Amino acid sequence: MSANQEAKKIAVEEIKNLISSSKSVVLVDYKGITVAQDTALRKAMRTNNVTYKVIKNTLFKKACEQLGIDGLDVALNGTTAFAFGSEDETVAPRMVKNAMKEYSTLSIKAGLYNGKAIEEKEVVTLATIPSKEQLVAQLLYVLNAPVASLARAFKAIAEKE
Repeated sequence: MSANQEAKKIAVEEIKNLISSSKSVVLVDYKGITVAQDTALRKAMRTNNVTYKVIKNTLFKKACEQLGIDGLDVALNGTTAFAFGSEDETVAPRMVKNAMKEYSTLSIKAGLYNGKAIEEKEVVTLATIPSKEQLVAQLLYVLNAPVASLARAFKAIAEKE
């Protein structure tokens, strides 16, 4: 076996590990982005615990085949970068959607959500969902509101007497 084939096998294994450890993956068409913009985008992704890589389409396709993931053949054409979100399902899609506002040449091709291929519109929907911390805060606010109202009512009654 040649050294090139061995390197490709190692690369496919690394990609499989990235996919398996990610809750969501966004396939991004980065055509037309400058090096400075790409560097800024990578830095922003890194600070939000999103792995952003440019990977050969054929290697990614091979990793998906080995993991039993299908439905991405159409998206795996042309320039493709991959944003892997391992901590939260919504972080990678939200980061890419925000980057699209800043860099008009970026576009979402497709994505993976919990190991299943999803279309571009579903990735955008994922991006609009608040983060887990925001959802917990909203839930706590809703749960706390009736108790706070009851406490205010008891305080008002006590002040009257």
